[in-house]
Parts: sequence; C-alpha cells; structure tokens
Amino acid sequence: MTARALPSPPLLVISDRTACRGDVVDAMVAAFHGGARWALLREKDLSPGVVRELARRLVVAAEPFGATVLISGEAEIAREVGAAGVHLPQGRSVALAREALGDDALIGVSAHSPAEAQTAAAAGADYATLSPIFPTGSKPGYGPALGLAELSRVARAVAMPLVALAGIDAGNARGCIEAGAAGIAVMGGVMRAADPAAATAALVAALRAGIPA
Repeated sequence: MTARALPSPPLLVISDRTACRGDVVDAMVAAFHGGARWALLREKDLSPGVVRELARRLVVAAEPFGATVLISGEAEIAREVGAAGVHLPQGRSVALAREALGDDALIGVSAHSPAEAQTAAAAGADYATLSPIFPTGSKPGYGPALGLAELSRVARAVAMPLVALAGIDAGNARGCIEAGAAGIAVMGGVMRAADPAAATAALVAALRAGIPA
C-alpha cells in the first residue's frame, strides 16, 4: 500500500491548551493564518466528549485553509468529526486505525527510538514523529535528546517519512530537513507564542529554505 503524502508545508502543529494564551482552537487558527496546513489535536487528559467537541470545531476551522486535521489516538472520534486521520501513541494498532478510517486516512505514530520507528514503518504507518530531537520541556520522560546525527541515521534506515519533534524552532528547522527529516512538528513553540501566526510563519520560512526545490 502506498504511503499517503504529508501535507505541504510539512509542519505539524500540535495543540496544547495548557500552554496557549487563549482558546486552543483559536491558537490553531492563528497557526493556519501563519501558513500551517497540518494540525494535531492532542488533549489526552480531556474526556472523549470534550475532545470530540474541540475536534469538531477544529475540523470546521481548518476547512477554509484546506488544512489537514489529525486526532491523537482516537480513530472513532476522527471518523465522527471528519478528520483526515489519527496520530497514534506507540503500541496502538495501525491496522485497526486503518480499518476504522479507510485507505485514504493519514496515520502517524510516535517513535522515540530507531526500533520504534522501524516498527511503525513495518506496521504501515504513513509517517512517524521521532523525538526528542533537541532538549525540550514539552516532551519530558523520553530520555536524552537524539540530535541531528541520530535523526540522519534513522532517516536513512527507515523506509517511511520521519517528522522531527521536540525543541524545534526557526533556527534549527532547516537543519532537521537537511538531516533527512521529511517534516517538523512543533507544540510549545507555537502554542506558547504571543503571536502564534508569526511564530508559524517563521517556521514555514525555515522549512522552505531547507526543502530542495
């Protein structure tokens, strides 16, 4: 089965309502205004009902931008609200998500080691986030930062797009692409920003500088 292409630009903006300065959907819309076209609703501590309502709002808000919305872990909610797919934590079944959402769904998996990235590829995921690339307070508990050299090594070894996550900013985003990442993922750098649209625009510019024409 052919892997689905990543959205363009390949910048995944991950929600964090505890970090943003107002409503989390409004923060994501600001990111869309800044050029993001790929969003992940990741509010794992909320009840399914609240997540479902946020997901509905985000899907509607993303439509005018043509943006791709994924839901963290919940294929049923993704199907109900018309999201484009899911991003699964390590250990969740890609096959079950694909069965629930269909062949056109975009399905990603979180990986924190080369072995986990290989497992995601073998399971048929469309991409995996690899983290932590750089030190960050947003991804505690996953061991030391992998760094660009390890990112490059894993990208060469895994037959699947890797999205660099953790500690990514406008200053190092290009380096991640040059090391072999297919894209980058950012949470706190956008969610905590006083101006999420401007923060996103800087990331998109850095990405475009690193991606070969």
